[in-house]
Amino acid sequence: MRRQLRPTDVKRLNRTWRRNTHHRLGLIIESVTGPFNIGSIFRSAAAFGVDEIWLAGNATPPTNPKVGKTALGTERLVTWHEAMPAAEAVKAAREEGYTVLAVELTAEAVPLHRAGLGRDVCLVVGSEDHGCSPALLDAVDGACYIPQVGRVGSVNVAVAAAIALAEARRQEWENLPES
Repeated sequence: MRRQLRPTDVKRLNRTWRRNTHHRLGLIIESVTGPFNIGSIFRSAAAFGVDEIWLAGNATPPTNPKVGKTALGTERLVTWHEAMPAAEAVKAAREEGYTVLAVELTAEAVPLHRAGLGRDVCLVVGSEDHGCSPALLDAVDGACYIPQVGRVGSVNVAVAAAIALAEARRQEWENLPES
């Protein structure tokens, strides 16, 4: 019979995955204003081991009291930087050694699963309504998109961030020996 893992077993399992994780993940959040989206993004970032988050544009900071309803304290687990212009956030991420890729539908964007995320990468997500700004898209190293087959053109920004972070880790882990 299947049973859920006990907290000690979960910690042991997560420790094993951490030992097999060597690439750094960064995240730039541009002009995402919904506190619940910010909280959800920070929670996903903490779960997938994001090292740094740069806020850009008019992104809501995790200090907003409403963020805590979805972040559940995880905003303390990720280093983050106050909002700055988008191009400055990209420059800061590059200076830290990241390749910066926007998760955005552009003419040159490649499907997420072909984006070569198994390296030190900083992913970028943009505003709930308009996505990444033109200035940000001009500054990044490339763009990738989440393939979708339904009748809706996009997913929620927090969901998109979680999908992209999960795919980055999956690509890093895909050639690990079976355990």
